[in-house]
Amino acid sequence: MMDIVRPLIGVVGFIFFAVNIVIFIIPIILLSMVKLVLPFAWARKFISAALNWFATAWIGVNSFLAHFHVDIKVSWPENLKLSRRDWYLVMANHQSWVDIYILQNIFNRKIPFLKFFLKRELIFVPLLGIAWWALDFPFMKRHSKEYLKKHPEKKGQDLETTKRACEKFQHIPISVMNFVEGTRFTAAKSARQNSPFPHLLKPKSGGVGTVLSILGEKMQNVLDVTIYYPQGIPTFWDFLSGRIEQVQVVVRQFAVKPEIIGDMTNADTRIRVQSWLNQIWQEKEQTIARLSEQQKVSNSAS
Repeated sequence: MMDIVRPLIGVVGFIFFAVNIVIFIIPIILLSMVKLVLPFAWARKFISAALNWFATAWIGVNSFLAHFHVDIKVSWPENLKLSRRDWYLVMANHQSWVDIYILQNIFNRKIPFLKFFLKRELIFVPLLGIAWWALDFPFMKRHSKEYLKKHPEKKGQDLETTKRACEKFQHIPISVMNFVEGTRFTAAKSARQNSPFPHLLKPKSGGVGTVLSILGEKMQNVLDVTIYYPQGIPTFWDFLSGRIEQVQVVVRQFAVKPEIIGDMTNADTRIRVQSWLNQIWQEKEQTIARLSEQQKVSNSAS
C-alpha cells in the first residue's frame, strides 16, 4: 500500500516546497535589487538584515514541512549555548542534498543564517540559484588537477573566491557552512582517493583555513556536525516521499585555536589546519562507526 502512496506523498511534498520557494524568493530578489543600487553602506547593511530575515522565515517553513518527512534525532553537547549574535564555522560530512535540509532544520533561528559554499554550476538551479546569489552565498569553481596542470595560473582561484566572500561577512554575524570533503561521499570517490576513512572522504583544509584567516578573530566557535542515515544514503526524492524514517545527528563544539589562524599561503599554516581537520575527521569516523554498530544491534534485536 505504501509503495503506491509514497509517490503521491513525494509529489505533494515537492509542490509544497516549490510554492514555499516562490513565496519567499520574490521579496528576496526585490530586496537584492534595491541593495544593488543603494550607495549607502548603512542602507545595504539594513537590507542584508532584511534578506536574512526572509531567508530565515523561508527555512523555518521548510523545517516545518520537513517534520512530516523525517524524524531527526540530534545529540547536542552539554551546556551548549548558541547565539544569533556570534560568528560560527559549521562543518559536516556530506552524503546527500538532504544534508542541507538537515543542517538548516537543526540550526535555524539558533545561530545566524547558514551561508554555504556552492559550486558555481548551482547558480543555474531554477529559482534557488537566484536566491542563493541574492543572499550572498559564495559560488566557487573548482578546477581538477588535470586542468591546473594545463592552466597553472588558475591555481589558488578557489581560495581567492573564499577570501572575497568572507570579507563581506566581517560586519554582520554569520554562520559559514563548509562541506570540507568538497563533494558528496560515494564508495567510488572514496576508492579513488584511497581515503583512510570507511565512511568519509578526505577533508580539505583550503576553504576552512581561509575562512578562519579572515574571520578568526570574530569566529570563535566551530560546530562540527556528523550526519548518519541508518537506512543508507538517501536521494532527495527519498526525502520528499517520506522514505527516510530517521536521521541521527551528532553536534560537537570547538573553540578556535589561535595556532590554526594564519595565512593559508604559508605551508606551516596549511599543515596545522590540515592536521586539525584530520583529527576531527578521525573522531567523526569513530562516531559514524559507533552509530552504525548501534543500528546493527537494534536491527538484530527487532
